[in-house]
Amino acid sequence: MIRFDDVVLRYHGAARAAVNGVTLDAPRGAITAVVGPNGSGKSTLVRALLGRITPERGSISLDDVRIGTLTRLEAARRVALVPQREEPAFPLLVRDFIALGRYAHGGVWSGETPADRAAIAQSAERAGVSGYLDRRTTDLSGGEWQRVRIARALAQGGDALVLDEPTAFLDVAHEMSVFELLDALAREGRAVLLVSHQLNLVARFATRIALLHSGALAAFGAPDDVMRGDLLERVYEWPLVVSRDPAVGAPVLVPLRNRAPR
Repeated sequence: MIRFDDVVLRYHGAARAAVNGVTLDAPRGAITAVVGPNGSGKSTLVRALLGRITPERGSISLDDVRIGTLTRLEAARRVALVPQREEPAFPLLVRDFIALGRYAHGGVWSGETPADRAAIAQSAERAGVSGYLDRRTTDLSGGEWQRVRIARALAQGGDALVLDEPTAFLDVAHEMSVFELLDALAREGRAVLLVSHQLNLVARFATRIALLHSGALAAFGAPDDVMRGDLLERVYEWPLVVSRDPAVGAPVLVPLRNRAPR
C-alpha cells in the first residue's frame, strides 16, 4: 500500500504550499486515481514519492515503511514509475530502454539474466510494443513512446505502479488498452496509483478517486461520491453536468459551452 499521511509539500521559496495536508492511500488490488485542475498538486505528490521533494509535514510510506528510510534501490524494487515527462540523454534501442527497468534487480549492467530477458519480453508484449524492440527511441511517435515507458515500468516489477498522465498522446483505442492493462495489474494484486485528467476513463476503471483543489483534498471516495456535478463545477470552475454512461453505468462528466458574456 502507498500512503500519504497529512502531507504538506512546498517548493523552495514558495509562499503557498503546493500540497497542503493531503491524506490518501492506494491499496493493493485497486486503481486509485488522483485528479484535479492544472496546478492542484497532482504531480507534486508523485515527485514526493520519488524523493525529489521532502515533506514539510506528514509522511509517505510503502507498506508502513517510510519512503525516507529506504535506499533508492529498495524503493525501486517496490515501486515502478511512469513519469509525466522524460527524454533519454541519447537515443537507445527500445529493447535497451525497457531493460533499464531491470537495473534495480542487479541486471543489465552486471549482465543480463534469463529472468531479465523474460521480464523484458513479457512487459513489451503486455504494453503492446513487442514490434518496436529493434527501433530507436527517437523514431517513436508520442503514443508509441508512452507505451514503451509503460513497458519499462512493467519490466521493473514491484508491488506498486505509479503513473503520471499515462495516456497522454494516445488515441482512443490505446487509451482503453492502457486502462484495461492497469485494471488487469490491479486485479493481480498490485497497488496502482494513477494521476490523470481523463475523468471519464478514471470513473470507469478506478476503485477510488482523490480530487485535489489548490493543493488540498476536495473529495476522496468511490467514483459516484466524487463525480458530482456541483463539486466538479466548483473545483474546475467551468459549467458541466454529470450523467450516467448507458453502456457501463459509470458517471460521465459533460462540459458545457460557457455562454456567459465576454
